[in-house]
Amino acid sequence: MSEPSHPIRVLIADDQPLVRRGLALILTPDPAFEVVGEAENGEQAVAFAHRLRPDVVVMDIRMPVLDGVRATEELARVLPRCRVLALSTFDMDEYVVGALRAGAYGFLPKDSSPEELIAAVRTVHTGEAAVAPRLLTRLISTYVRSPHRPRTPAPSVVPGELTPREVEVWRLIATGLDNGQISAALDISVSTVKNYITSIFGKLGVRDRAQAVIAAYESGLVEAAVRTAGEEPAAGAGPHDGSTP
Repeated sequence: MSEPSHPIRVLIADDQPLVRRGLALILTPDPAFEVVGEAENGEQAVAFAHRLRPDVVVMDIRMPVLDGVRATEELARVLPRCRVLALSTFDMDEYVVGALRAGAYGFLPKDSSPEELIAAVRTVHTGEAAVAPRLLTRLISTYVRSPHRPRTPAPSVVPGELTPREVEVWRLIATGLDNGQISAALDISVSTVKNYITSIFGKLGVRDRAQAVIAAYESGLVEAAVRTAGEEPAAGAGPHDGSTP
């Protein structure tokens, strides 16, 4: 990944001062980043983003006044060039799904390493999704299986607009397979897989792999498997960006 010609301007939004300071201390020493401000709630994050015009907002999704999901939705609507990297204390949090649906470009658990934070900010800045398919699938599976989750309206996605092979590829994306694994499963080339995924994204009206997986669960194309307590989900793809077909 080539270095940006100017430092990546980062706004940090978290209601805990120690977390904000810790994130800033990770990013500030690297000349590739410029921490332009810190916000203590979602409302402040939106106001600061209007004034400071950061490239990336590192956004805690559970904050007072205005939570990170609603703040992300507002930023995606009015400042689409300002990309959000959502943070959560838990890697199984229905708020994360809400943030990705609202327009966040990535998700990072708060216990991630400094190296993972730096890589995620760089990835989000390029417009790609910093979410590992395996983690995304676990997250959405837990969210979908929760008996207390709020009911969401049916998406505007019409699976009938896809060809049978595109539906098959979409289903495999939703199970957490990467392009190489889809290629092997369907006995087609990786370049053909990429072409299918580009077409799927366009027909579904989604920006990246993360949103495609959410759409698959919400449309009923796939359903989360019920697991017994303590059972680990099936391993999917390893970490990589979720946007590039």
